[in-house]
Amino acid sequence: MSQVDFYILPTDSLSLRLDFACKLCEKAWRLGHRIYLHCQDEAQRHELDERLWRFKGEAFIPHDHAETHPDALVALGIGDDPGPHRDLLINLGGDVPGFVGRFERVAEIVVEEPAIRQAARERFRFYREQGYALQDHRLQRL
Repeated sequence: MSQVDFYILPTDSLSLRLDFACKLCEKAWRLGHRIYLHCQDEAQRHELDERLWRFKGEAFIPHDHAETHPDALVALGIGDDPGPHRDLLINLGGDVPGFVGRFERVAEIVVEEPAIRQAARERFRFYREQGYALQDHRLQRL
């Protein structure tokens, strides 16, 4: 069963939520993990795509859209199929994706924006009821 980590950020900024997703993605990628970033919609995926290209001035995180390059080490998807990915899922969607059980690790990034926080509570309840191993990380600063 997957390990699910909730990263709780001390902000209501949706922009900082995406920045943290980039930071988490970079760390996992540098450790050799394959990452699937599940996006809410095409607009969010486009914004995340742009951020990953300019995340750090000295380097970028190589990535692609899951539908066009499913074997990318870092894939951004919006659909119901994560392709061959099974390592780390960073869920930026509002719901628990149906394929969540395929992943060894799941990261949920929560900010204090009311809709994001409420959806995260519902996902937490789902994971707990299904018996997933849960961990929360309350970050003090970004």
